[in-house]
Amino acid sequence: QVQLVESGGGSAQAGGSLRLSCAASVSIHSMYCMAWFRHLPGKLREAVATITSTAATTYADPVKGRFTISKDDAKNTLYLQMNNLKPEDTAVYYCAADSRSYMSCGVQRSMADARWGQGTQVTVSS
Repeated sequence: QVQLVESGGGSAQAGGSLRLSCAASVSIHSMYCMAWFRHLPGKLREAVATITSTAATTYADPVKGRFTISKDDAKNTLYLQMNNLKPEDTAVYYCAADSRSYMSCGVQRSMADARWGQGTQVTVSS
């Protein structure tokens, strides 16, 4: 069973930066698709960014050019570097991982049946 633990959330001013981490209990080297999602207050959960086992990435339009997803296979850790934060980035952020390749890995993939972390709160003030 894959266990995922997010960390790095907190509070930031608009224009500031935060880096989220997601530590996995198993090797992520061959994990087909890993992703960051967020759940904004009063809205549905949405994909933020994805990364494949070969480090191909996709981003949701609201975060393009500001967020960067990456992974360190040696540390079994997924990251989300968030720069130029905006108040509308305030949300609970979750990481997800799925070893199955039945669907391409991109922000259109729901990851509904993947493994999920418990989430970490990010709050951005103006």
